[in-house]
Amino acid sequence: MGFPGTWMTESESVVYRVVPKCACSTIGQIMFYSDHGRFFDGDIHDATADMHKWALEASQPKIEANVKAHKSYAFTCVRNPYTRILSSFFDKICGIQRNGRRYRGNLVPLLIQKYGIEVGGEDGKQEFDQIRSFRRFLLFARDTIRWKKPMEPDIHWSAMAGHVSTFIVNGGRYDRIVFTEKFNEGMQSVLDRIEVAHPVDLKTIPRFNESEGHGPKRLHPVEDYFDDLSMHLMWEIYKRDFQLFRYDFDNPGNKLPKDEVDLDEVHAKLGN
Repeated sequence: MGFPGTWMTESESVVYRVVPKCACSTIGQIMFYSDHGRFFDGDIHDATADMHKWALEASQPKIEANVKAHKSYAFTCVRNPYTRILSSFFDKICGIQRNGRRYRGNLVPLLIQKYGIEVGGEDGKQEFDQIRSFRRFLLFARDTIRWKKPMEPDIHWSAMAGHVSTFIVNGGRYDRIVFTEKFNEGMQSVLDRIEVAHPVDLKTIPRFNESEGHGPKRLHPVEDYFDDLSMHLMWEIYKRDFQLFRYDFDNPGNKLPKDEVDLDEVHAKLGN
């Protein structure tokens, strides 16, 4: 199985396990800049040179050797499950993607037909009941994760614990888990522990939010999208995420983690 979703700087200064919808574009660009003194021109997910990625066959032996020997500082980044799934909905379901088309082709028509979801028309710009549509999408997300129907779960809304665990199960160990909500603080702690060819000033680097502007703007506070039933579904899908990464399940309006992550607990519980 190896180390899917793992990126490493060309200089092997640092190893990062990507978790979708958790600042991965910004992190990738920081890694790229720290090696080359410039940002990748375009979406870092499209980069196929000057950086090692598990998806690139030539990078796999290097990543595997590094991770198994724990040669470099290794980290990942997580995000509040409530804001993460909302972001997935507005970007992937309501939004038009970089290629000018809907995400995953027939996914949105399927959701409109089977779950009665609205997405703001052809261009995603028309008004629609965001709260009602989101709650129906959440039901669909639960069905994909729980029963793999009507399709396999998508990486953008499958649980973070699942992404984080593959790295551990296959022989890796994290030195740090960064919170998206405390990004500068967490990322600085990573940069402080590694040697970089080009220093990174986190206060001045742009935020590479590649999903920004794909879909309609969220019109309501986070907590308005989650009624009692929605919260029940969230617990069913993301219980481990809330518990391991210390997010506040009882209050969807509190996006901040309640405590630091216990790395030993994460390795113990996700390493089976």
